[in-house]
Amino acid sequence: MAAKKPAAKKSTAKKSTAKKSTAKKKSTKRLFKANQHIVYPAHGVGIVTSVDQEVIAGFDIEVYVVHFEQDKMTLRVPTAKAGTSGMRALSGELTLKDAFTTLKGRARIKRTMWSRRAQEYEAKINSGDLILVSEVVRDLHRTDAQPEQSYSERQLYERAIDRMVREVAAIRKESRDAALEDVLDTLAKARSRQAAKAAKDAAANADEEDKDGEAAA
Repeated sequence: MAAKKPAAKKSTAKKSTAKKSTAKKKSTKRLFKANQHIVYPAHGVGIVTSVDQEVIAGFDIEVYVVHFEQDKMTLRVPTAKAGTSGMRALSGELTLKDAFTTLKGRARIKRTMWSRRAQEYEAKINSGDLILVSEVVRDLHRTDAQPEQSYSERQLYERAIDRMVREVAAIRKESRDAALEDVLDTLAKARSRQAAKAAKDAAANADEEDKDGEAAA
């Protein structure tokens, strides 16, 4: 009977290991679910079409199957690595409001070489951050009264505004065209106010100079 006791311990150990393994599997929490819109840094807004089990390199892995309509492509992201990949849920209302506030601000153009600025804009677009993307839209937007964009500027601008508009549309559950109209209208009104203020300030400065000239005479 004494010889059978170690075997009983081994059996108990196996059961304990099995329980731990099961508990570990149950503890894996999904960040997203099927039919949920998400934002992936390198591709923008997509939708999780399903959560599947797939065999990759001999391992059974759970993946999010994400479809990007604008690129006509499907991406498979392991659920365990979704968080570290930068994949996130759509922005909330507060972030959306901040993004539109950013559009209303003055363009902030750094006095550096275009190649350096282009890299910074590219990094902001691929960050997946709605605020950073809105900064690119604001800085590269041009009115009819301003000089035309270069080819590379235009490309970056179109990518940035497309990323922003698609997320706005997904958050508000509206069409892309409606979201685009709202973004462009916000930009137009902001530039109009800025131009009016600049003209008013210029006129005030001119009056001051005239008064100074008269006083000197």
